[in-house]
Amino acid sequence: MIGLVMFVVALLLLLYGFPVAFTFGGVALFFGVYAEGIEIFAFMPFRIQSIMENSTLMAVPLFIFMGIMLQKTKLAEQLLESMGQLFGKMSGGVAISTIIVGTLLAASTGVVGASVVAMGVISLPVMLKYNYNIPLSCGVICASGTLGQIIPPSIILIILGDVLGIPVGDLFRAAVLPSVILVGAYISYVLLYTHLKKNAAPAIPMQNSKDSLKIQYIRALTHIIPPLMLIIIVLGSIFAGIATPTESSAFGGVGAIILAMLYRKFSFKALFDSAKETVKITSMVFAILLGATAFSMAFVYTGGDSVVEEFLLQLPGEKWGFLIFSMLFILILGFFIDFVEIAFIVVPILLPIAETLGISLTWFAILIAMNLQTSFLTPPFGFSLFYLKGVAPPKVRTIDIYKGVTPFIAIQVLVLGSILLFPAFYHLI
Repeated sequence: MIGLVMFVVALLLLLYGFPVAFTFGGVALFFGVYAEGIEIFAFMPFRIQSIMENSTLMAVPLFIFMGIMLQKTKLAEQLLESMGQLFGKMSGGVAISTIIVGTLLAASTGVVGASVVAMGVISLPVMLKYNYNIPLSCGVICASGTLGQIIPPSIILIILGDVLGIPVGDLFRAAVLPSVILVGAYISYVLLYTHLKKNAAPAIPMQNSKDSLKIQYIRALTHIIPPLMLIIIVLGSIFAGIATPTESSAFGGVGAIILAMLYRKFSFKALFDSAKETVKITSMVFAILLGATAFSMAFVYTGGDSVVEEFLLQLPGEKWGFLIFSMLFILILGFFIDFVEIAFIVVPILLPIAETLGISLTWFAILIAMNLQTSFLTPPFGFSLFYLKGVAPPKVRTIDIYKGVTPFIAIQVLVLGSILLFPAFYHLI
């Protein structure tokens, strides 16, 4: 019962408005000490050291800096507005541009926290400037930012490949089609929403003169191509194996500075402000990560993993029953536990059952990755929601973020269901 009580207490504290990182860490400390004594956290310093020495996580502050530098020098706003102009008078142009840019950024980072925070500081001010519906804006940012869970090179796919014994390259190839379909579903939803609600995402005003339109399109392309090339180079260097995500993130930060110079918008004040803001946001991201790690430790050491194993071993039904129940269980578990903990604790428990039932492990891995991406958006503990709240202006309420992500959660569940029911279409079996 301790695990259940932990979840309820953490939920109540978050609803009362306590900081996320301190809520997770404080609840873990109280219940961990109550259940097992202070010795339960004897290895916490080693976990913290492991997090801080993780070269992949070094990409977080570097990509945050890239996003803030583009925002401080107005290049990000210029990019998104210009991409919105390319859609002409179409409602929701900036939202669609956000999904496209967010997709590229998510693919470049592979780190959900960095992607959501970067898109929050880049995209949200632009959409609010044009009086976009706040829930829609928040939902678009959170959904596109979490695409790093499924779009290669995804960290969770690398971890799952190691745990399940599958070549990571095979998982990357298998994840491409689900990723494309998910992004297409996001864009389709925005188009439908803005068609039904005309004022939810106003089009960027454009002049009617043909010459003026031509000039605007040319100007838009000159604003789009260089930043887009930066994102493509960052992404391409990873796909080509030329650079690691950390190395490419460093290139992205330098590239943002070079772009600011090319557009004559660079200043040392902007550089200093970007570095200062990067420290603040990175501290917030890592504080949440450490709090979640402590919470996961307390859950495991108080016997939560044993309860999970017992439940899974008693699942009714054959292959389909196992798949449906395991997906529901991972979805619920993902509300409270970091995806790394799930990958290293829950997946090894599921692996023997999946092999016994003859389930394709590649199919199973893609299902888990898509599932974990959904859990990042699910209230009340979806980590992406807290990342966005940490960089959003005060006018954006928590309830606005919850409302905004709900339709995108439904879209992800539908895509997850299609992968579950039609694996042959995705070439997973």
